[in-house]
Amino acid sequence: MMLGHTSKAQALDALSNRERAIAEKFASGLTYREIGKALFIAPTTVRTHLATIYEKLGVHSKIGLAAYFTGTSAAQPDALLPLSDAPPVLAIFPIECLNSEERWLRLADGLSSDITIDMARYAGLPVIAFHTMKSLGSKPADFAADGKALGVTYLVSGRLRADDNRIRLTIELADARTGVSLWRERYDRPVEDVFALQDRLAESIINVLAGSFGTLATVGRKAVRRKPPASLGAYDCYLLALEQHTTFSRAGNAEAIRLFSRALELDPTFANAWAELGYAYSMEACNGFGDDLLTSIENWRTAVENALQLDPTDSCAYASLGDLRACLGDLEGAERAHRRAFEYGSNHAGILALLAGSRALVVGDPSEAIPLMERAMRLNPLAPPWYFAMQGRILFVAGRHAEAIAALHRSAPQSPDVLMFLALAHAAVGETGEVAKATARLKAEFPDFSVERFIAGRPVTNPDAVLAIRQASALAGLA
Repeated sequence: MMLGHTSKAQALDALSNRERAIAEKFASGLTYREIGKALFIAPTTVRTHLATIYEKLGVHSKIGLAAYFTGTSAAQPDALLPLSDAPPVLAIFPIECLNSEERWLRLADGLSSDITIDMARYAGLPVIAFHTMKSLGSKPADFAADGKALGVTYLVSGRLRADDNRIRLTIELADARTGVSLWRERYDRPVEDVFALQDRLAESIINVLAGSFGTLATVGRKAVRRKPPASLGAYDCYLLALEQHTTFSRAGNAEAIRLFSRALELDPTFANAWAELGYAYSMEACNGFGDDLLTSIENWRTAVENALQLDPTDSCAYASLGDLRACLGDLEGAERAHRRAFEYGSNHAGILALLAGSRALVVGDPSEAIPLMERAMRLNPLAPPWYFAMQGRILFVAGRHAEAIAALHRSAPQSPDVLMFLALAHAAVGETGEVAKATARLKAEFPDFSVERFIAGRPVTNPDAVLAIRQASALAGLA
């Protein structure tokens, strides 16, 4: 059915001047970011306006919107829309409360708000604002239509049921285009302090969904691998780089640097990519993967500074900045940066794991390292291998050598620092055969690696940690 010129004009008259400008630019093919730059507004604001525009015009796709400006039919299927190079967008629908009591309605709203805010901070992809989702007042039957109107890729929805003894919360992640469920989990918890319970539930959900090995990243990487290499966008490269980065191997780290750099060529304003690139250069520095330590440190500094200029609340960038400042001899500055990382990432398992390693090896109170690491493990039951590498070095510095060995065997054995700590921990308990195996692999596979390079590039400035590493390296023949 063709739209009549009169009805079109009447519908367009319902738009404000700002809404019409956004609609015209979006229909012509501009992205949220490009529209935002042209109109001096945030991409999330563009998205919010589009939800209103779609509602006023009664359309559900970009093609339908374009019909108002080109005269073409609005009856074309959404499947004809071209694939976008923009990063995926996440919408978290308000959790539906199956109880009528005000206290449980407030809990459902609080959970929805907390999850939305923290996912926007940690997931590395745009998240529709909570007040926008709240204003939709959606029911499960409306999720697919509302998701299309908002232009989202993934939908998170939930249902809460409670009584005086227990809370039961079901959370689901679905593909907005197909409606296929990608992940589903039920949380059954005793009712205690409702506010503490709200925090614990939000933390658990965020850490399972977000992070380099979280559900969203895993789903995203599977989709990226179905694309031809030439069509990869900035977010695609970022996801693949994260996977390579967390292998902690020489080849993986080099590929991560290449992919992060490619992502930043495509989108120089991608703050998360700058922060992770900084960490990749820090790994290059401490593991001897680069030709020159000072060059690696300078590249590390540039990446972290760019990340924080773009996003002054990036907890990953602050954690990296703390280690960098210690590397440059500014231990007070390192502590300040780590405090900021904790301030912005206190519920993020990955940030807690990084900070735990820094407490043990770099600056701060080493006694705090083990509790921080344990909290990270609790928050993220999908703990990736690098968590165990971090746990192993913390336990080694604490003198718990047998536990350190067990943790290190669950980590990435192709990483030189893991092999070093394995050799050191086995040496500390007198297992000379195991020491010989680890040191032989270290010298054969990573001839440019050295204990002193690791101490200088990590850096290791905690006096007890330096002493423990040097004493054990003498026993292991790595001094």
